[in-house]
Amino acid sequence: MSAARARAASQGRLAYMLVAPATLLILLIYILPIITVLVMSFTDYTLVSDYFEFIGFENYAKMFTDSAFLNALKNTVIYVVIFLPAAFIIPLVLALMIQKRKQFRSILEVLYFLPVTSTLAAMSLVWGALMDGNQGALNELLSSFGAGPVNWLGSEGVVLISLALVAIWSVIGFNMVLFLAGLTTIPTRLYEAAAMDGADHPLDRFFRVTWPMLGPTALFVAVISSINAFKLFDTVAILTQGGPDHASEVYLYLAYLEGFEYFNMGYAAALSLFFLLIIFVFALVQTMFADNKVQY
Repeated sequence: MSAARARAASQGRLAYMLVAPATLLILLIYILPIITVLVMSFTDYTLVSDYFEFIGFENYAKMFTDSAFLNALKNTVIYVVIFLPAAFIIPLVLALMIQKRKQFRSILEVLYFLPVTSTLAAMSLVWGALMDGNQGALNELLSSFGAGPVNWLGSEGVVLISLALVAIWSVIGFNMVLFLAGLTTIPTRLYEAAAMDGADHPLDRFFRVTWPMLGPTALFVAVISSINAFKLFDTVAILTQGGPDHASEVYLYLAYLEGFEYFNMGYAAALSLFFLLIIFVFALVQTMFADNKVQY
């Protein structure tokens, strides 16, 4: 009995030793920075002064009277509403179309997945050239159909749509591969059973078999896409810098401006933590709402 206890204790120590490096890295890379930002959010710390003091919840109270914060929150919500449906529906449709193909399926999968392998910062510059209001290829294409030029990145009413197009292009391939993986796990016998019950039309097979069985994958894609939508920063920083007239100044870009342009690190820390709370609550509500309808 003592030998068994000694062996179990030895295995336990070995397990702790193996887990220790990863635990230490998580503490250093994730936990400690979050704690630091949390403490900083209760101060008036700036990058241009060595002196700071604790001010309690003043930074958090300031948000709801700050017109820049309210504008950034509004822009982010509009962007999410534009981005999310397209980032979900288009990859699903593509996955359904590709799954039925026997020829050129691998080629199509690679072509659609290529944007995922590209650096978004570099490709944003390419999209900036394509969307140039004067000599951009997109306006040249529109003019060939008799449509007028569009100021893709310089119009307040169009700029968020333009940024959403770039983001949708970058995630379509990834979400499509996730849906394809989910589709391959659906047993063919379910479709055969549905056909025997009279579900011969493709729409009947989709709503009776495919969509219910695709629930876990769809939930995962929805949550991941939601997080990516709220994390918009790269394309704004490269293409618009929040313009025109703050029309594309989204939440994360405002936090960046407050911290590294205006040097208000305490307020930027509060914005960052509030942003983390928004993502957490949104993902939690989304998961709780959808989880009741998902079949595992």
